[in-house]
Amino acid sequence: MVEIELDGQKVEVTEGSMVMHAADKAGTYIPHFCYHKKLSIAANCRMCLVDVEKAPKPMPACATPVTQGMIVRTKSDKAIKAQQSVMEFLLINHPLDCPICDQGGECQLQDLAVGYGASSSRYEEEKRVVFHKDVGPLISMEEMSRCIHCTRCVRFGQEVAGVMELGMSHRGEHAEIETFVGSSVDSELSGNMIDICPVGALTSKPFRYSARTWELSRRKSVSPHDSTGANLIVQVKNNRVMRVLPLENEDVNECWIADRDRFSYEALNTPERLTQPMLKQGGQWQQVDWQTALEYVANGLKQIKADHGAHSIGTLASPHSTLEELHLAKLLMQGLGSANIDHRLRNAEFGAFEGVRWLGTSIASLSQLQRALVIGSNLRKDHPLFAQRIRQSVRKGGALSVLTSPELLVDDEAWAMPLANAVRVPAQDWIDVLAEIASAVAATTGAAAPIVRSAEPGDPAKAIAASLLSGERKAILLGNAAAHHAEARPLLALANWIGAQTGASVGYLTEAANTVGAQLVGALPMDAGLSASEMLLGGLKAVLLLNTEPVFDSAAGTQAADALTHAQMVVTMSPFKANLEFSDVLLPIAPFSETPGTFVNAEGRVQSFHAVVKPLGETRPAWKVLRVLANLLGLPGFSFESAAEVLADTGLSAGLVSADRLNNATAARPDGKRVSNAAAPVVAAIYQLDSIVRRAPSLQLTADARATQAQVAQEVLA
Repeated sequence: MVEIELDGQKVEVTEGSMVMHAADKAGTYIPHFCYHKKLSIAANCRMCLVDVEKAPKPMPACATPVTQGMIVRTKSDKAIKAQQSVMEFLLINHPLDCPICDQGGECQLQDLAVGYGASSSRYEEEKRVVFHKDVGPLISMEEMSRCIHCTRCVRFGQEVAGVMELGMSHRGEHAEIETFVGSSVDSELSGNMIDICPVGALTSKPFRYSARTWELSRRKSVSPHDSTGANLIVQVKNNRVMRVLPLENEDVNECWIADRDRFSYEALNTPERLTQPMLKQGGQWQQVDWQTALEYVANGLKQIKADHGAHSIGTLASPHSTLEELHLAKLLMQGLGSANIDHRLRNAEFGAFEGVRWLGTSIASLSQLQRALVIGSNLRKDHPLFAQRIRQSVRKGGALSVLTSPELLVDDEAWAMPLANAVRVPAQDWIDVLAEIASAVAATTGAAAPIVRSAEPGDPAKAIAASLLSGERKAILLGNAAAHHAEARPLLALANWIGAQTGASVGYLTEAANTVGAQLVGALPMDAGLSASEMLLGGLKAVLLLNTEPVFDSAAGTQAADALTHAQMVVTMSPFKANLEFSDVLLPIAPFSETPGTFVNAEGRVQSFHAVVKPLGETRPAWKVLRVLANLLGLPGFSFESAAEVLADTGLSAGLVSADRLNNATAARPDGKRVSNAAAPVVAAIYQLDSIVRRAPSLQLTADARATQAQVAQEVLA
């Protein structure tokens, strides 16, 4: 540790720290623009100049290492005059357009200009003009004359997103930030560049000119998309979601969010929202009141139960639904006497429930991994924030190995990080490759191999085994394609054996915001209940679809529509006008922004949130709809008055779920034997994951969305 004196206060910091770090620890604010705690030090802006005793001139706090006994003054005349001089230079070319700037009211330059800027400028020449640039549907670069060349956006792309899409060209007054050869900014984390831009050079294109920051109410929420459980600040005006920003949580999402977390809110305000219950009568959709719709559903369920038995009724629930919704859906099925409920819509294997599948380690630990093996995941697109953490571990010297298929990209550019080892084989061959890795591990450790193979492990398998046997902090992570695989249990068994021999944790990245929560509350077939696959292929007379569109959300695809068309009654509970071709009833339920609820993320963290706006039109929270439907059916135990009461009934509370409730063990044998000739697992594209992102206009204009649409079109033509 090194001790310095900062404004008369003794501060101890680790050796190698900068003066800025000491100031942060002491709670002393030093003005800055280019410095950011998550990015490398550039020392571009010079706004953080401070007075260091015995130094001949002011020194940048962000780039000056501390030394024992150093004396620093941040508020001396020398420091203040240096900072004022820098501010004068920064404002020389900055346009005087604060009244129309989208950054107005939350602009770092604007704030610091009040304290360090002069009341008038000595600069009389013409200000420079930088031509605007079109970099895609999410980020606006219309006013690049405002740019102060802090290079935060450049460093973010290179260091955090892993893709250096922006750079600085030319020199001096001709320098400007731009993409290379007119490219667009396509990173799945690109929106964070808007947050870290200290001026109004990079702004949100969907939000542009729609509201002033001081008009917005700020409310906390949790992302309903992937399993990170990113913490959000949702900004609201006139009962309408206007913008979504990250809420810093070092244990979960740090200070970043993925673009689908940031821009999916557009779907909440589209004409596709379902705002009134609807019944299909004579092939035509008619709007009705809630009483009529719910009585129709209740009477239909009673009649079908009487005619065909309770086993003919089932619920297909999205793992993006809240804990409360899934819990009441399960209780509803139990009350009716049915064991048919499932959230595993994209799975191909449905073995007996063995335990709640989870990440197997903490999210924060992903940033510190020394060795990792990712199986069956297009990590960047499936879990952008997990990929970002693993990218940090690789930057620190960690080694990442990948086992994936031709359908999933596997090279350094596609993963936006160096890959130590990469094996790309058809999904049905993953068992063979894992078996080879296990054999290579056994040959090195002397352990009894779990399999008997005639062939020697190949060089890639040996390299992956050697990687996992080295280092200390290690993880084997199974992605969405591994979870949806027809041989998911044998894959897990082999991964568990390799993990046990190498000292690596083993876990699933998990697909959706509440995949872990759905397992915890038992949204799974009970006893002899039908699996999602069996229900989707025509096993039911009455189907309740909770927050899901089976054609897009399930492995059955269009076959699901054909099967559901033959059911006597299909009830869709959705925020959107969905499943119109085969539904009989549409019940408008609230999306995450209009209902209180709880999600459990991949690491088993229980996070509750409140509604940030009132329900749109006649929309109602799904937990209330399920409760009232149960009341109409005369089922006991549905007297809940609030979402908090439903959560209490699950036995879960805020914080991390106890380890004894999470379990990645399996009874499957790690023998490496081929069980089936499985087709490629079904994995949703980044902007097709759920009903909200599918309806977000700006996200559907991105390069990732266009690539998905082109791929689908090609398959249709074939």
